[in-house]
Amino acid sequence: MTVEPQPLIVVSDVEASSRWYQAVLGLESGHGGWEYERLVAPGGDFILQLHATATTHDHPGLFDAARPPGANGVALWFRTDDFEDAVSRARAAGAEVFEGPLFNERAGHHELWLHDPDGYVVVVASRPA
Repeated sequence: MTVEPQPLIVVSDVEASSRWYQAVLGLESGHGGWEYERLVAPGGDFILQLHATATTHDHPGLFDAARPPGANGVALWFRTDDFEDAVSRARAAGAEVFEGPLFNERAGHHELWLHDPDGYVVVVASRPA
């Protein structure tokens, strides 16, 4: 049996968030549009879905306007083969870095902690040393 994650987050501006994730993580658009985006890694592997707050496409419980996107308790964690390149991309994109780059001794890898445009915590991590 194979199980693959297909995370979906609700964002205030799908196109702006798509550009941010493309710039910071080096992803590519796999769908595009103002309501929905599917982001893929170079080569096509599925990574992340972005969905507009303005429409939920009848997905019950997808978004509650009384609670802000990016609320506490969620971290989007991405592992990369080229951590230094990811740090450079994040800096070039003007991403809001709030921790790192640092070496997490317990995990044995490097980490960069960011906020995306909607306030979600995004962690970019190297492969373990």
